[in-house]
Amino acid sequence: KTQRKDCLNLVRRLKLLVPLLEEIKDQVGNPLGVSGSGMDSLVSLKKALLGAKKLLKNCNHGSKIYLAMESEAVLSRFHGVYDKLNQALDGMPYDELGVSVEVKEQVELMRMQLKRAKRRTDTQDMELAMDMMVVFLKTDDRNADIAILERLANKLELHTIADLKAETAAIRKLVKHRGGHNETVQQILDLLGKFKLIVGIDETVSLDGPISTRTLQRCQSSLIPNEFLCPITLEIMTDPVIVATGQTYERESITKWLNSNHRTCPKTGQTLDHLSLAPNFALRNLILQWCEKNNFELPKKDTYPSSYTYSADLMEEISLLVKDLSSSHPNVRRDAVMKIRMLSKENPENRISIANTGGIPGLVQLLHYPDSKIQEHAVTALLNLSIDETNKRLIAREGAIKAIIEILQNGTDEARENSAAALFSLSMLNENKILVGNFNGIPPLVSLLQNGTIRGKKDAATALFNLSLNQANKSKAIKAGIIPPLLRLLDDKNLDMVDEALSILLLLVSHPEGRNEIGRLSFVETLVGIIRSGTPKNKECAVSVLLELGLNNSSLTLAALQFGVYEPLREIAINGTNRAQRKANSLLQHMSKCEHIP
Repeated sequence: KTQRKDCLNLVRRLKLLVPLLEEIKDQVGNPLGVSGSGMDSLVSLKKALLGAKKLLKNCNHGSKIYLAMESEAVLSRFHGVYDKLNQALDGMPYDELGVSVEVKEQVELMRMQLKRAKRRTDTQDMELAMDMMVVFLKTDDRNADIAILERLANKLELHTIADLKAETAAIRKLVKHRGGHNETVQQILDLLGKFKLIVGIDETVSLDGPISTRTLQRCQSSLIPNEFLCPITLEIMTDPVIVATGQTYERESITKWLNSNHRTCPKTGQTLDHLSLAPNFALRNLILQWCEKNNFELPKKDTYPSSYTYSADLMEEISLLVKDLSSSHPNVRRDAVMKIRMLSKENPENRISIANTGGIPGLVQLLHYPDSKIQEHAVTALLNLSIDETNKRLIAREGAIKAIIEILQNGTDEARENSAAALFSLSMLNENKILVGNFNGIPPLVSLLQNGTIRGKKDAATALFNLSLNQANKSKAIKAGIIPPLLRLLDDKNLDMVDEALSILLLLVSHPEGRNEIGRLSFVETLVGIIRSGTPKNKECAVSVLLELGLNNSSLTLAALQFGVYEPLREIAINGTNRAQRKANSLLQHMSKCEHIP
């Protein structure tokens, strides 16, 4: 989605060239009728069109994760194509090529659009950028980011098995084209692996060396009729079953899909009316007949009853652990909550089972237990359970938010950090954002942002960013004193949290109280410093904050000019990110009104 609008705009503009190409087609068929300079113009146009085609192809079939990570570089490629098209059309000998006045005017219109495209750029998706930043910043092994990962997967349209297969192929091509593995590729692979786990695929992506055995079998069996292949794995089915929509899948594959908390048909996307699986005996008989006729041996797989027995055993274990949460013996409680914490971390099926057997009320009760270690295990287990969307509501309904806020205030360092992460996860639901604010959860988050460990500060920052998306919470955060620690984060380069601080400040500066608190000359000078020498992302956010301040207080705009913002701002207007260019141009226009700068 990041480049979709750019692609559509480029295609629309290229279509305006079709009449030109049609009119010169006959003339170019006779090379003697075109001068050397005319042919040079046409060769340049061809190169520009081939560059546009390659760019569109990369955006359409390339790695979506890479395109999101490198959105600024891709945008530069669009501008490069615009420049080459402009240069090719600049010396086009229309009269020599017999081009009509009407078509010439249409081409000139397109050239004006290409020039304007450099100045008028689209607003970047801030939520996407923030999600990417949060995912890549996390260095611990907690599952608190699954809610973000699921939202990111939806934004990048990598939430179905078919999407992920196409993405894997695109990444392989990317690595081959770039000539090897590097840090960026590793980040892409790590994120792809997390997306696969979300949809219930547990496999490692191998980009070099031999293809996996599963893939080799698939290649060897390419002549297998399509109706015999499972739509999920694309392997021949040994135990085909029918789901509520009438589609047939391999039992093992669809069971794994359903156990990952999916309630839709993978092939059609329809919501399943029920989760019953009916054996497709007719299809199985056809598969067996075909195998016998073609001397094809079906792969041996674990039978379904054994996996069912394992699930039943696990369900019984979870049920016993949930009962032990209410034991009168502290050691039994401690062991039970610790095991539930570990099970809730492992997979979506466990999170659903723990909730279905009544684990959430028991864990919430332990948040009040007078043992800091038990509290820590309980809040972390609830953090893991909150990854599931339904569980978010159940946890809030049991009154957990108020108790989590108490632990955030008084718990151990790890308990406070995990409490902040839990509040972030729970507040993905708008109604929970309001609850956290109403239960006075913002002041202890601000305290953690100010005095916590490095991980605690990062957890508090992500939670506060999410909560500040709610207008009422912005005022609460400002009154809780969030501005001073955010300003300190801008100066503390060791923490590497400038992006987080600026992102939160950008939300708060839209609030009148926030502008009054932030709008100090020292802060304006800090912003100018970031605009002059920060990273592209830092500059983008800093320009946005300064624009919001300046539009509401012209004296701050004049102060920024005195601190020397004008030249770096002009540089950003030409070479910044797409969003930074737009904001920089708006700020320059505002400054020209304040100072009558030509």
